[in-house]
Amino acid sequence: MRILVLGAGVIGVTSAYYLARAGFEVTVIDRQSAVAQETSFANAGQISPGYASPWAAPGMPIKALRWLVQQHSPLKWRPDGSLWQWLWLLAWLRNCTAARYADNKQSMVQLAEYSRDCLRELRVEEQMVYEARTLGTLQVFRFQQQWRAAQKDIQVLEQCGISHHLLDRDACAEIEPAWIKTGVPIIGGLHLPDDETGDCQQFTLALAEKARQLGVCFRFGQTVETVRIEPHRVMVTVTGREVLEAEHVVVAAGSYSRDLLLPLGVRLPVYPVKGYSLTAAMINESKAPVSTVLDETYKVAITRFDQRIRIGGMAELVGFDLRLDDRRRATLAMVTDSLFPGSCDLPQASFWAGLRPMTPRGVPLIGTSRHANVWLNTGHGTLGWTMACGSARILADRMAGRTPEIPDAAYRPGPL
Repeated sequence: MRILVLGAGVIGVTSAYYLARAGFEVTVIDRQSAVAQETSFANAGQISPGYASPWAAPGMPIKALRWLVQQHSPLKWRPDGSLWQWLWLLAWLRNCTAARYADNKQSMVQLAEYSRDCLRELRVEEQMVYEARTLGTLQVFRFQQQWRAAQKDIQVLEQCGISHHLLDRDACAEIEPAWIKTGVPIIGGLHLPDDETGDCQQFTLALAEKARQLGVCFRFGQTVETVRIEPHRVMVTVTGREVLEAEHVVVAAGSYSRDLLLPLGVRLPVYPVKGYSLTAAMINESKAPVSTVLDETYKVAITRFDQRIRIGGMAELVGFDLRLDDRRRATLAMVTDSLFPGSCDLPQASFWAGLRPMTPRGVPLIGTSRHANVWLNTGHGTLGWTMACGSARILADRMAGRTPEIPDAAYRPGPL
C-alpha cells in the first residue's frame, strides 16, 4: 500500500520510518531542500514527559494578561486579522478548567512517556547519535509563589507516576555544579530525572537516512498545491503540476496542516505559536549547564549539547509571522547571563524562530480525519520532539490495523 506523508519535520520523518517498518510504501513530500528545516530545525532540545502540560490551565488567562505587560514577557499576542485566531483563543479558554486540564494533562503525559520509551528503544536498535543526554530537566524558581505553585504540579506528577524531586537552592547546585560557587538568583527547583535532551535536527536527519534504507522516498523542493480524494485513492498536486497518487495520505505539516485540509472540509484546531531560540558555542564548560534548565519565570529553557548551548522559549500568537524580534533575542540572552554567565558565546549565537502547531487542548491529533484515507499527525505544540516517536508508532499501528500499545482515543481528531 502506498502512502504519501506531507511534511519532513521530526513528526513526518518518524511517521515515515514507522510506516515503512510496518511494510508500507512511503513517499515524503516537503517544500524545503532537506528534512527538519522549519519547526524541527532549532527547538529547545528537550524530551520532557515530566513537563508535558497543557497551556490551557486554571488561572492561566489571568497570568497571560499579566505577562502581556511584563518586560521580558514569555508571551506576546497580536491580532493576525483572522477570525480563526479568535475562535482558537475561545476554545483555549474553554479548556482552562480544572477538569479539562486534568484530562488533557493525563493524555499528554501518557503519550510523552510512551514516546520517550519508543525513542530509547529506537536509539539502541538503530544506534542513533544526536548529542543525546539522559540527565533530566531542572525547572528553577526565582520566587516563593512559584515554589508554592509547584506543590500543585507535584500532585499531578504523583498521579501520573512521574519521578520528581523538589529541591532547595543548594540541592539544585548538586544537579548543576556551575552554581556551587555563584549567587544564582533562584530559591529552588523541581528536578525531573527521567527527561532527556538532544538535537532534534540531528535526530531527524539520522532517522531519515534509516528510513531511506527501508525504502522511503523523499521528494524535496516540492510545495503541495492541492489534495484531492476519491474513495480508494488520494491525488496530491505538487510544484510543476505533477500529480502523485497513493491509497492514503498522512498530513504532518505542522502549523500548515490546517490550510492544506480546509479545501477538503477538514477544519483542524491548530494554530501557529511562534517560538525563538539562540544556539551558541560553549566557551567555558565549568560554567555551563550539564543538561536542561527551565526558568519558570521567563519560560526559557537552556539546554546543553556536546559543544553548544541552545536557549529556547517564548510564545507569540501572531499568525505566520516568522520575522526575528531583537527584543526576544535580548530576553534569551538575559536569562542565560543570569543563570550561566560566561558559559557561551552569546554575541555570536545564531538566532532562529519557528512555528509550533498548537491545539486548544494541548493534545495532538493522531489518526484518521473525516475522510478515511486522510490521516493526521499534527498539533503537538511545543512537544513535537518529545512526542514524535510515540505518535508515529500509534499512527503506524492504526494504519496497519493493529491496536496501539497505549489507549489512543484522546488523540483521535474531533471537533474544536
